[in-house]
Amino acid sequence: MRGFKGGMFGGGFRTGRKFDAADLQLIILALLSEQPRHGYELIKTFEERSGGFYVPSPGVIYPALTYLEETGQTEVEVSGTKKLYRITESGQKRVDDNRDLVEVTLAKLASIGEKMARVREVFDGGDDDGRDSPFDRHGAGDVHRARHLLRSALRSKFPWSKAEGARIAAILERAAADIIRGETKAGGEPKTDD
Repeated sequence: MRGFKGGMFGGGFRTGRKFDAADLQLIILALLSEQPRHGYELIKTFEERSGGFYVPSPGVIYPALTYLEETGQTEVEVSGTKKLYRITESGQKRVDDNRDLVEVTLAKLASIGEKMARVREVFDGGDDDGRDSPFDRHGAGDVHRARHLLRSALRSKFPWSKAEGARIAAILERAAADIIRGETKAGGEPKTDD
């Protein structure tokens, strides 16, 4: 089955190009079957459904729309400089004939969007208005502050020598391993090597 490329997010998108041309055209048709849209609305829809992970450029969307129009799978209503794209009977048949792929792909977009939202929640930390956020109750505010401290520390050391880069990498690798293991002492305090 075609669909998403690569491996990020458990078999999801890879970096770079996310869809091949045929799959992108199919998903555009599926979105147009929901409602007519302008090209920029399609871009925003991809962005929203993927939580900002996939934002196709105009240089990707508009050629796909032109192809779909030229092959009779969409029709265009022009109003000034704007074009509103609608799916045709031929385009709807293509969507219907590939319904399983469409559903899997749209579900994957939604799943990635949910994962991106959770990542943002962790890294954004608490609310700026001083209220206790659910993220602070789970320690995300602490993680947010620590992440900023780490970023500052790395910036203060840059540029570093090869030896210093290896030392920093070893520290970060140990920290990542400790996070993954999740080891703690009795009483919930992080385990240390003292």
